[in-house]
Amino acid sequence: MYRIESKINPGSPEFIENKNQYLQLLKTYRDRIREVRKGGSDIAVERHKKRGKLLARERIDLLIDPNTPFLELSSLAAWGAFDGQFPSAGIVTGIGVIHGRETMIVANDATVKGGTYVAETIKKHVRAQQIAIENHLPCVYMVDSGGVFLPEQSKVFADRFDFGRFFYNQSQLSALGIPQIAIVMGSCTAGGAYVPAMSDETIIVKKQGTIFIGGPPLVKAATGEEVSAEELGGADVHTAISGVADHLAENDRHAIQICRNIFQTLKPPRRQILELSTIEAPFYDPEDIYGIAPIDLKKQVDVKEIIARVVDGSRFHEFKARYAPTLITGFANIMGFPVGIIANNGVLFSESSLKGAHFIELCTFRNVPIIYLQNITGFIVGKQYERGGIARDGAKFVHATANAQVPKFTVIFGGSFGAGNYAMAGRAYDPRLLFMWPNSKISVMGGEQASGVLIQVKEDQLKSRGLQMDEKEREALREKILKKYEEEGSCYYSTARIWDDGIIDPVDTRRILAMGIAASLNKKFPETKYGVFRM
Repeated sequence: MYRIESKINPGSPEFIENKNQYLQLLKTYRDRIREVRKGGSDIAVERHKKRGKLLARERIDLLIDPNTPFLELSSLAAWGAFDGQFPSAGIVTGIGVIHGRETMIVANDATVKGGTYVAETIKKHVRAQQIAIENHLPCVYMVDSGGVFLPEQSKVFADRFDFGRFFYNQSQLSALGIPQIAIVMGSCTAGGAYVPAMSDETIIVKKQGTIFIGGPPLVKAATGEEVSAEELGGADVHTAISGVADHLAENDRHAIQICRNIFQTLKPPRRQILELSTIEAPFYDPEDIYGIAPIDLKKQVDVKEIIARVVDGSRFHEFKARYAPTLITGFANIMGFPVGIIANNGVLFSESSLKGAHFIELCTFRNVPIIYLQNITGFIVGKQYERGGIARDGAKFVHATANAQVPKFTVIFGGSFGAGNYAMAGRAYDPRLLFMWPNSKISVMGGEQASGVLIQVKEDQLKSRGLQMDEKEREALREKILKKYEEEGSCYYSTARIWDDGIIDPVDTRRILAMGIAASLNKKFPETKYGVFRM
């Protein structure tokens, strides 16, 4: 493979100005991450520790292999909601390595409203299980939860992907032969009691963990019986009498060690084999991305400059380099893993769509994971292009993306607008993981375009009634629309609602993609089958 020849001058005023602005965005991002990782209030954290309990992220650090990374997902879930009372939606999820095996970890944060579940908590928990199913990852549930947050019960109970979906997913995971281990480290009540009851093996901490379908207050209300939480569903009850739990732990650390011991007994996965290359750092400094990444999305960025700072040795074997240059396609390696890369370098034309579909076919035929790098305004519009069949050709690209069964990973490094989001493996197209950079935006179209469309629609409505909008009204409507799209298009708006798997520092992109690819190898890649392509 040839090394990409960078045309960036890190000493230029334009580069330095972009970098300084980006570092400000990065500071905001890091401050917000630091804030949510504190967990609940200082009082709640102190009370938790006085009970001899470790914090959720401390538990995870002890569970995973020493000196290995933990890929935390959706850290800013529920950001800006509930007056900031549910940092990280009260749950920590992510991929870590236990005895050399990639594992999905789901840990309740009891310092956040007792580890109870709001809609975002449920969505985050279900998303973690979905990732585990797609990648055949063992699951560890570190349970410390009071169940549903009762004031929000109407939003978390009855629908298809509400609280009950946890147990449906656990059944599916079990049927697929994917191991599940529960560590009950605190409360585990009501429907939540099924988490340990449906796991392969369950550990419960003495004088700390409790499991019951109905807690003492509910038992008293229903039967008149007075019973303590320990008598009703403590560790002694469930390890010696009911058999609901299998292992008794003295404390959090002991419970975590038991879990690690269990992993030594698990059946090894049937892994997908990829031909790996020697790991090589990028030739160009990855921190250059701060001076390259688009802050003003109206300015075009040469995506090959970003690829050069993500892939091994900055080497890239470009496919159809001279054809349809607004879509860059080619092969590279990331941390030794072979990948196909599809990256935006402008608007999508018919030719770009055909090129993308062709390249996806190559990747699926060769069993190579695909990385989508999104900075897309959408497909080209206009009479000439509609008559040329842009809808038909764009559909080929969308069709190929939807049916590709090799692992797909998406990084939004700029804008993600319109149907371009679909062709480039947006959330609806089930990439194994999807991440956003702190400068990125996502919406059905940009604010300027939306304001133009909506003002035109409004003027047409008024015109049909013999009225018209004056300039002051037009400008007020334009500002209102721009403000709305600026807020709702923000990466923080997206990640709060778990439309992505998290916002990441661009410099970490290479490492995070490698972790995702490694996790995806825990099962064989299914055969790709395409349907009908309109020709």
